[in-house]
Amino acid sequence: MIKAHDTTHGGFRTAEGGAPPNWNGSVFVEDVDDTVLRAEGAGGAVMFGPVDIPEIGRVAVVADPQGGVTAPFRPAGDPPSSSGVFLWDELMTDDAEGAKRFYTEVFGWTTEDMDMGEMGTYTLLKRGSDPDAGGILQKPPGALGGALWIPYLAAEDVDASAAKAKELGGTAIMEPYDVPTVGRMAVVVDPTGATFGLFQTSGGTG
Repeated sequence: MIKAHDTTHGGFRTAEGGAPPNWNGSVFVEDVDDTVLRAEGAGGAVMFGPVDIPEIGRVAVVADPQGGVTAPFRPAGDPPSSSGVFLWDELMTDDAEGAKRFYTEVFGWTTEDMDMGEMGTYTLLKRGSDPDAGGILQKPPGALGGALWIPYLAAEDVDASAAKAKELGGTAIMEPYDVPTVGRMAVVVDPTGATFGLFQTSGGTG
């Protein structure tokens, strides 16, 4: 289990069935089985479950039609807070419009497109009156690989964290860069091959 400030925020386990190393974000839902049925109806695939995990909750793993993977999850108790550690999830996909249709149908999210200039259109995924659920970014033409969800971790200093990651055997596939009015970011692959992002707000605190 991953803990920060005495609070559990996630965990590691051995990948099964030849799955590549990856971070798999949980999505809290009211009914896991119903969510799985909607995912199948929207062209997705069920990778695992649904199953009950004693004292944890009910969970499944589904893939969208482009291969982006999420885990619908109904906790046995109150869901844990990830505030201050995992703070954003971003889907890189070669079919942003298809992803928008899938996630709005399966999870009931709504979307809002933002013009990011040279970066193209960025789609915010919205969850009712709650904060944004994440974002979708169209991959550039010719980019290799399928769809991938990237979790972003809060960093007090993105440059120092990216340098530390490389020192520990990771690779920065996007060196630290600034997004105007948003903050400073980087994308790193750890030594096992799992991808994650680092984020520091414009104010300089993670």
